[in-house]
Amino acid sequence: MSDVVIAPLLVALVTAVLTLVTRARPGLQRTLSLVGGVGYVLAVGRLVWQVFTGPVLTYQLSGWTAPYGITLVADQLAAFMLAMSAVVTIAALAFSTDSIGAFGQQVAYHPLFHLMVVGVTGAFLTGDIFNLFVWFEVMLMPSYVLVVFYSGPDHTRAALQYTVLNLIGSAVMLLSIGGIYATTGTLNMADLAVRLANPDAFGIAVEPVVGLAALLFAVFALKAGIVPFHFWVPDAYEAAPAPVSAMLAGVTKKVGVYAIVRLLFTVFGAAQLDLGPFGDGSMLLFFGPILLAMAIASAFIGGFGAVGQSNLDRLLAYSSIAQVGFIVLPLAIVATIPLAGGETVAVLGGDFSVPTGTSANGLRVLGIVAALLYALNHAVAKSLLFLVSGTINETVGTIETDELGGLARDRPFLSGAFLIGGLSLVGIPPLMGFFGKLTVFETAATAIATNGAVGATAAVAALGGAILTIAYVSKVWNDAFWGAPSTPVLRATAQPLALLAIVIGLALAVVVLGIGLDPVYEGAHGAASAALDRGAYIDAVDPSYAEVQA
Repeated sequence: MSDVVIAPLLVALVTAVLTLVTRARPGLQRTLSLVGGVGYVLAVGRLVWQVFTGPVLTYQLSGWTAPYGITLVADQLAAFMLAMSAVVTIAALAFSTDSIGAFGQQVAYHPLFHLMVVGVTGAFLTGDIFNLFVWFEVMLMPSYVLVVFYSGPDHTRAALQYTVLNLIGSAVMLLSIGGIYATTGTLNMADLAVRLANPDAFGIAVEPVVGLAALLFAVFALKAGIVPFHFWVPDAYEAAPAPVSAMLAGVTKKVGVYAIVRLLFTVFGAAQLDLGPFGDGSMLLFFGPILLAMAIASAFIGGFGAVGQSNLDRLLAYSSIAQVGFIVLPLAIVATIPLAGGETVAVLGGDFSVPTGTSANGLRVLGIVAALLYALNHAVAKSLLFLVSGTINETVGTIETDELGGLARDRPFLSGAFLIGGLSLVGIPPLMGFFGKLTVFETAATAIATNGAVGATAAVAALGGAILTIAYVSKVWNDAFWGAPSTPVLRATAQPLALLAIVIGLALAVVVLGIGLDPVYEGAHGAASAALDRGAYIDAVDPSYAEVQA
């Protein structure tokens, strides 16, 4: 058991409490918030270093062993997601201290922000499904308030829709969790993987778990904003303050993606069953075609929606719907294709075995690598674009593209930062987005050799989504940044140097992540392998309860 696993959670929680009790001293509150943010980044950095240079780390709260206690598990997948969230978190937090009004910061903003970070961190680290629900709620409750932070009629309507939909999703999630516990007798992810892989030994009927897992999948798709659960995204992203929109797009959306990878590939993918027309094999084969249709729909509906927007935040929101389609597309490809050559490994002292989830050609690893690389690109680039939008709104007073124009001439550094983020979404080398998109196409091309229909369909969909990305990025650049400066741009106030420095820093991060891809790719590869290495995950949790359950 390693204390370093719980350190990021404790830092974020202590920071939330300290910023709450220091509301009477705004300067001290902001200082503590920033120091806590830096402390969170350092705690995550230490955890990431130890996980990527050593074994999977675990922490059993209060010393209660799995599956009865609360287990935190830090493998390379969780560490990769934490590192991604830490980059966006510190940038959004620093941006907040200058862009959010003093009264708003003093009253509620900083405690809510750090509580949202607590929920995100717990969701990445939790080792059981019920506490995944708990951490989802910890993450969502502050976000409800942050979406309605400006309290106007449109903000209230957007927040109400966002809150109601997520409360419904949470209720469905809780019902499905109860059903899974009633069916399998456990909610610990490692224990659940063992039981689903050995149903006869535990007297489990696997088929009901498919329906319950489908309910969980729908909830995760809602959190990630995947079509057809996407309709809350444009209003919520437009209503929220710019740094909150950056967090929603760059971090909380990725929690839904992480849950899909962790639950489908690590846990439910261990179950083998007869899927009728889909053949015999992993439960993944049931979800693969569904996820493929949702990914394609997201790429096109989000892309066409973005092309038709004149409000910069709404354009970026629809773009996020399209980009999450790119993120889950390679996951859908590898979930849809049955893979030969899979192996089983002994776990829990050799009493039980689980399928490893890998194959001789490594297609599943490649698909998850593509999803993680593109998720990282979207997290950083889209956060950058939302913060640029917030800076424009702060200084120009509008983000309606038909009222803008000439920003590239009047604000060259700010415009350059936006251009880098937009080009990274398009996939221009040597930016991070190029390598993420290239790996998505590589996954589709590799899949053609195994299942031509799936691979070709995915490749065509990715190409169509890429063309739409070029269309809406070009549109917003021509409308808002090119040409002669408009009257609002000419009358704009001076841009705060702190905000400009933050967006330039994120733009440089997009460039550096692309140029220095090798360690990033190795990290994504390790994370993908960890998602599929059920044996290592189960052994790390080390639930020494084999004799009790045998």
